[in-house]
Amino acid sequence: MARVPAMIPVTDLQQDAASALKRARKSRKPVVISQRGRATAVLVSIEAYKAAEHELDLLRLLAKGDREVAAGKGYDLDAVLADADVLLSRK
Repeated sequence: MARVPAMIPVTDLQQDAASALKRARKSRKPVVISQRGRATAVLVSIEAYKAAEHELDLLRLLAKGDREVAAGKGYDLDAVLADADVLLSRK
């Protein structure tokens, strides 16, 4: 079951931004900012943001690899592993 994210009204953010920032940093979970009862923005700690960006970069690379394989580009896994073995044995 999915967890309901923490939600704070934009007026609370305006009145006590430091508390909202502390909450996001401490929990490492997104804090949803609402305006007129609707979710309008998400506040996350810099650590959570960087982790999400890293994961997104990896997913983009995997998607690019899938497209290359589908187009007949790329390298055979056995050849790559053999090259890696050669490189690792040179230590």
